[in-house]
Amino acid sequence: MASKVWSSKTRSAVALRHVAFEDLGRLAGLLDARGWQVSYSEATTEHLAHYSVREADLVVVLGGPIHLCDAHAYPFLAREMRLIERRLELGLPTLGIGLGARLMARVLGAAVHRADGIGIGWGDISLTAEGLRSPLAALSQPGETVLHWRRERFDLPSGARRLAFSGRDDNEAFSYGPAALALQFHIEADGRALEEWYVGHAAELRGQGIDVARLRRQGRLHTSRQRQTAAAVFDGWLDTQFPDDVPATMPAA
Repeated sequence: MASKVWSSKTRSAVALRHVAFEDLGRLAGLLDARGWQVSYSEATTEHLAHYSVREADLVVVLGGPIHLCDAHAYPFLAREMRLIERRLELGLPTLGIGLGARLMARVLGAAVHRADGIGIGWGDISLTAEGLRSPLAALSQPGETVLHWRRERFDLPSGARRLAFSGRDDNEAFSYGPAALALQFHIEADGRALEEWYVGHAAELRGQGIDVARLRRQGRLHTSRQRQTAAAVFDGWLDTQFPDDVPATMPAA
C-alpha cells in the first residue's frame, strides 16, 4: 500500500462565524487532515484586525441570517468588510460562503439585492465554462443538487469570473484574482449539522411556509451523495492555493 504525506508546515485557518450553528462543517475535517490549525473568530464581537486573523493563511467567511440590505443595523459588518478588502488587495486566500460570498461581492463594489421568492431548499447548480475548468468541476455531475439558503442575491463584481449559476440565480459562485472564491450555496453543511440549522432558522422557515420534515428528508437524501463532491471542491481549491500541501504518494515501508 501507499501512504500520503502532507506538508510539514503548520498553516492557520480562521473562520469568521456569525451564528454558532453555521460553522465550517465538512471543511473542518479536510483542514484537520492537512494538519492545519483551525480556529473560529466571532465576527459580531471579536477584534478582526488582530494579526492572528489578519495574517492567517486562510480566512473563511461563513454564512449567517443577516441581510446586507439591513447592514446599517449591524455595524460589525464594516469591520468584516475591511478585513475582506485587505485580503483581496494582498491576494491572500479567502473563501466566502453564503453571507460571506455576499460580503465579498459588496466589498468588490457589486450590488446586493433582496431575492424574489423562497430562497431555501435543495436545487440545481450549473457551471460556466470557467467553472468547469475550476475546482468546482466536481459539481458538474448529472443531477447534482446543492443547498440554497438565502433571501438575497448579488450582481457579478467587476473583474470577477462567474463560475456557477442556477434556476434561482444567475450568480451562484465567482472567483476573484488568484486567491478569492465566493459560493452563494452551501456544500459545507452535512446532514447531522443541518438539524441545528432547522432549529436556528425555525422562525424563518415557518415564516416562509417551509415544511421542515420535507426539508429534512431532502437533506438526508442529498448530503450523503454530496460528501465526496464537497471534498473534491474544497480540496481542489486548497490545492490551488497551497500546492505544497498536495499529498505525495510514498511507497509503503
